[in-house]
Amino acid sequence: MGEQQKALVAQPRPKGGETEKITINLGPVDLGQIDLLVEEGFYSNRTDLIRTAIRNQLAIHAQAVSETVTRRALVLGLQHFSRQDLEAAQAAHQRLDIHVLGLASIASDVTPELALATIESIVVLGAFHASAAVKAALAGRIR
Repeated sequence: MGEQQKALVAQPRPKGGETEKITINLGPVDLGQIDLLVEEGFYSNRTDLIRTAIRNQLAIHAQAVSETVTRRALVLGLQHFSRQDLEAAQAAHQRLDIHVLGLASIASDVTPELALATIESIVVLGAFHASAAVKAALAGRIR
């Protein structure tokens, strides 16, 4: 990292017991102001301030997020697909279009072949958890 910027790692609010780390770059003045607020007791640490700032911005835009989730038919929160879920879809000759704002996960015992046979497309705004083999098999279907 350069002298003009320092990386700061923050974790978004846990959803379904999961967190994802993000990295941001801040200039020394912004970082100094954050440290001052922490020192003065307004926040317990840098991450606390960043989480609070993110939550405040999300609250400001809550209506736009809600309208977009509805318009784009996104599942809000956590959507998990087990091997049994995908086998049932395969038996019913169904192909899934997965659209999630939050966390989408595919069980570790799902084979790449089963995923390819049952998942038509994946759109995830947030985090997508699956085995490396399943992610590789579905790479052309992830948007």
